[in-house]
Amino acid sequence: MKLNIVTYPNKILRTKLKKVDNFNNPKLDKIIKEMKKAMIKYDGIGLAANQVDLNIRLVVVNTENGPQAFFNPCIKKKSLLKQKFDEGCLSFPEITGFVTRSKKITLEYQNEKGNKKKIEAKNLMATVFQHELDHINGIVFTDKIKKFTAGENKFKELKAQARDDEK
Repeated sequence: MKLNIVTYPNKILRTKLKKVDNFNNPKLDKIIKEMKKAMIKYDGIGLAANQVDLNIRLVVVNTENGPQAFFNPCIKKKSLLKQKFDEGCLSFPEITGFVTRSKKITLEYQNEKGNKKKIEAKNLMATVFQHELDHINGIVFTDKIKKFTAGENKFKELKAQARDDEK
């Protein structure tokens, strides 16, 4: 199984992904391994399942403890304090822009065995989790860009292409 990065305007990027209930599925280990490999190969910090054309609520994030899998993640708490980062995305090559997100979050998720866990993230890692959770809910970072720092014209062309594809 070799996973490739899906780029905008692929419709799966606008899909709210399906919850994972069966953690006894032997394919999950392979998917996790391949997603981690793809994230690192393409120099990402995080990767959502729909970015590799999979319809499951799974993100992998390169944490301080190395790449980890987060199934069915959900933000339980967000700080009122915000921060602005110049974000990019593997599914939007050469497009970047400033996005404002909560500075600190508490995330609930399930690990690869299906056990419920909680993690707190702040600063860059909080941004990464919020970006990836947007993905699994069918939201892309360009929806939230306040100001493009690169690729604004390219994005406008892609958006026009997406509209044409819908016709």
